[in-house]
Amino acid sequence: MIRKFDFLIIGSGVAGMSFALKVANSGKGKVALVCKTTLDEANTTKAQGGIASVTNLKVDNFEKHIEDTIIAGDYISDRAAVEHVVRNAPAAIDDLVRWGVNFDKKDDGTYDLHREGGHSEFRILHHADDTGFEIQRGLMEAVRHNKNITILENHYAVEIITQHHLGIEVTRKTPDIECYGAYILDPDTQKIDTILSRITLMATGGTGAVYATTSNPTIATGDGIAMVYRAKGTVKDMEFVQFHPTVLYNPAETHPAFLITEAMRGYGGILRLPNGEEFMQKYDKRLSLAPRDIVARAIDREMKLHGLNHVCLDVTHKDPEETKKHFPHIYAKCLSIGIDITKQYIPVCPSAHYMCGGIKVDLNGESSISRLYAVGECSCTGLHGGNRLASNSLIEAVVYAKSAAEHAVQVIDRYEFNTKVPEWNDEGTMSNEEKVLIAQDMREVGQIMSNYVGIVRSDLRLHRAWKRLDLLYEETEELFKRVKPTSDICELRNMINVGYLITRQAIERKESRGLHYTIDYPKHAYDQR
Repeated sequence: MIRKFDFLIIGSGVAGMSFALKVANSGKGKVALVCKTTLDEANTTKAQGGIASVTNLKVDNFEKHIEDTIIAGDYISDRAAVEHVVRNAPAAIDDLVRWGVNFDKKDDGTYDLHREGGHSEFRILHHADDTGFEIQRGLMEAVRHNKNITILENHYAVEIITQHHLGIEVTRKTPDIECYGAYILDPDTQKIDTILSRITLMATGGTGAVYATTSNPTIATGDGIAMVYRAKGTVKDMEFVQFHPTVLYNPAETHPAFLITEAMRGYGGILRLPNGEEFMQKYDKRLSLAPRDIVARAIDREMKLHGLNHVCLDVTHKDPEETKKHFPHIYAKCLSIGIDITKQYIPVCPSAHYMCGGIKVDLNGESSISRLYAVGECSCTGLHGGNRLASNSLIEAVVYAKSAAEHAVQVIDRYEFNTKVPEWNDEGTMSNEEKVLIAQDMREVGQIMSNYVGIVRSDLRLHRAWKRLDLLYEETEELFKRVKPTSDICELRNMINVGYLITRQAIERKESRGLHYTIDYPKHAYDQR
């Protein structure tokens, strides 16, 4: 089945829906929003802490936010991207409010701002401790009420369509690769439809699920990055995987792990060993409010030194009613496993959280493939450099979605639908035995990445991961060629591709920088062997 949409959007988080709303109201044609599962399941919904923007001009300014971002990124952020996001952030907040998103305010009507690690001022807008959920809710309502947007839930993007599918050889040196749409798996028919588009946006989110433990939903398998890489698009900075320092240590729940927001440390939470001893003073003068890479490595170090599964976050010295008011969901979650955070320490440990690299894009969100844009966590704008500053991700997604939409609307009339694209050949069958192999291989990818390509790395570990992933790649590609595609095997292919990219680009970086820390090129004063 062949379908045509002027704009094809793959992914339904804040990036995809913001772009959809912008282009849907442009009068430039029909919009398809492809959701891997349901519209409400996205990394956006898991973002507790908030969204960063300069709003209190009495004490804050753009220059401070820019500097904080560059410092957190270990001085390898693209300054143009940083300035683009920071200076356009207030207008992006206005867009969200206009679409129905609510942010907490004080009695005087001003925003109730939080401060998080790496920020020099209070500039985090939030909605209690479920800001991402509130943003997703507001955008979903706006999208569902827009008659120009067709929502395709539980549809799975298998590949983007380029000249390769017309029988033309495409390599990484091909200068004029074009995207004509995507092959999409329809869950009702179990057939792969051909969706042609004039403009395609990749907004598929992150890669956390390639690790054994992650704060991301299980759908975060790096699909967009893998699809663009296979289509010979440019992918950059994949070695910079951010591990959130504080997810709830709960062995019964690893995928996704429950996030303990950074705002809790901004609120005054103190990191301690289970015996009550503080330890961050050994690693950074900013103590528990140091940037995430420093805090995550410090926790990893202390866990290894003392043979621990977790450390603790302490808010017992804070007013109990204020804690419940500011963090109702965290309070309820911890209470459900027998921990009253107003009286007891919260057991926490690091977990894979955010991908700072991805599909390389310019200030318009354009990838190296013509007619293909990428926005949100699957993209690499250069904003984050070696490490993302807390709460910069949601604002990046909204700002770049607007930039990409404005550019796409300006250029879409240059493009026509490519009607020469062939339909997908979906011959083949899959047995239950093959499904067992796929599930086992997924677990193996997670173990390889967590054990060898985690918070602290070495050349030996990275090359071991490379060899293991290469074997899995050969086996999976052989299987993919002879079976009818399902979402499971497509996810496995993508996870292996993403794991390979993280590992290869980690091997190529011969230094410790930002989130990439290797004992073979140590940069910091303390040794983490």
